[in-house]
Amino acid sequence: MKNYLLLFLFCFVGSAQLAAQSSFRILQKDKPENLLEINQRLQYFSHEILKEELPENKILDANYIPVFSDDVYRERMKMLDDQTPIGLDFKPVVRRHIEAYAVRHREKTGHIIERSDLYFPLFEEYLDKYNLPLELKYLSVIESALDPKAKSRSGALGLWQFMYNSCKMFDLKVTSYVDERMDPEKSTEAACKYLQYLYRIFGDWQLAIAAYNGGPGVVRDAIQRSGGKTDFWEISPYLPLQTRNYVPAFIAANYIMNYNREHNIISGHFKYPYYSISPVNIKKSISFKNVAIAINIPIEDLRKLNPIYKRDVIPASELPAKLVLPANKIGSFIDTEEKIYAMTNEPKKYLELQSELSSTKGKYCIVHVVKSGEYFHKIAMKYSCTTHNIMAWNNLKNQEIYVGQRLKVWVRPSDEIAQKPDREPLLKKSKFLLYEVQEGDSLQSIANRFEVESVTDLVDINSINQSASVEPGTILKIVQYE
Repeated sequence: MKNYLLLFLFCFVGSAQLAAQSSFRILQKDKPENLLEINQRLQYFSHEILKEELPENKILDANYIPVFSDDVYRERMKMLDDQTPIGLDFKPVVRRHIEAYAVRHREKTGHIIERSDLYFPLFEEYLDKYNLPLELKYLSVIESALDPKAKSRSGALGLWQFMYNSCKMFDLKVTSYVDERMDPEKSTEAACKYLQYLYRIFGDWQLAIAAYNGGPGVVRDAIQRSGGKTDFWEISPYLPLQTRNYVPAFIAANYIMNYNREHNIISGHFKYPYYSISPVNIKKSISFKNVAIAINIPIEDLRKLNPIYKRDVIPASELPAKLVLPANKIGSFIDTEEKIYAMTNEPKKYLELQSELSSTKGKYCIVHVVKSGEYFHKIAMKYSCTTHNIMAWNNLKNQEIYVGQRLKVWVRPSDEIAQKPDREPLLKKSKFLLYEVQEGDSLQSIANRFEVESVTDLVDINSINQSASVEPGTILKIVQYE
């Protein structure tokens, strides 16, 4: 009898280990293969996320996306609102912007959080200098996603998105070699001066923030059209759509930058955080290429730390100047400084340029579908390559193309080219959400809100009756694929 009992225990432990291993393997998959696996993953992550507090350093599956009730959002927003003179109101439109950061664009949000290691300490120094609310640092999140080279369709540039013609008003210099709209320090000081000016006009931070986006005249007109009301939410219907959404987006950015961990958005640390960099004085004209070679640093890192310089060079006309370097590279620069100044640069020759254009190194392949009125040279100009490149990439013998033809084009990562590489459906990653049904929700409205392909998907995954109404407080499982 004792032997039978030991055998039973051995089998039980073995089966438990196999089940655990099986569960672990399922959690590692990019895409679960059936409803059973979906439910196994959801059961695991539901248990973790619904705890009052996650254990420190606990990282959930990157594809799991928790969604919270309005009461949770409202409570968290109240805590943030108590810490700032800027009104951080929770409204349905704010929730939509939160979910844009936390659900649809969570990967981009992760990159923003990572870059905040470099820029937020600088922003806070200048905001403190001008006695402004520190939460205004989040304006740069919605302006540029913390990218100093971000450029809007209208031509606004930099972390704080200044237009070319406004540079003189803010003492920002723009030449063929430098653009101070991309200088983190100078553009941040300009933004602080402008925000201070706007607050003096309106005496309300929500109105000042709206004016930062639309201009003071737009906000004044909205106040007048509303009959003299000065509450942002009351004048909102009289504002242009972009400005109407700007304040809610700012409030949502405040929220997501403080509660990213609760939404399972875990970012890495920026390669060069603010306290690990320092400027050095430059005495003579210098090239980024030569600096990169001399001190053994990727030229792309130099560009990221010195976005003000447009052509990878500090010319004599801009001296005296500063070059920002990682602190651990400053000694190497000082040791080789004179050698760097003595180095010369030969302009790239035709054959070298052609080799770079045809190379696929550092590029990714996209598919361009030929539209009516397009021709080879027009397509080549759009993607900064040559007609010969397109012919070679597609094994074409001539330049005859037709509407609907699919052409492979290799491009460098760029904000100006929005298309991403096509993925095979089986390679798409799944995202998992848990949603608490709110008052007034229906299966169709929930499917629309989270862009689920059909109500049938909700019904199948949650094993519910499609004809039945869903009760407020019910937790629904939602699966999305990229």
